[in-house]
Amino acid sequence: MKSLLVFSIAAFAEIAGCFAFWAWWRLDKSVLWLVPGIASLALFGWLLTQVDSAFAGRAYAAYGGVYIAASLLWLWLAEGMRPDRFDVAGAALALVGAGIILAAPR
Repeated sequence: MKSLLVFSIAAFAEIAGCFAFWAWWRLDKSVLWLVPGIASLALFGWLLTQVDSAFAGRAYAAYGGVYIAASLLWLWLAEGMRPDRFDVAGAALALVGAGIILAAPR
């Protein structure tokens, strides 16, 4: 459960950091948006190192499913676009995959 919490926080840190760049470049926001964006991306990188995994690649693979679901939440909550049924189905499939990676007996 700790991994899921860390992945969730990391996902929002990554999305927020990337969105800061998006806002600056695509939405003509101030270059100052990059300051919290870079800090958020640094937080994201640090958070992924806090996951209990012997291998970075496995942690990143499991994180991918959480990232997909968090991105759709961002789409809905921050951008005001409600995910459609295909978005939800894809996120559910990705989360199942992440769960298999995390819970597999090794």
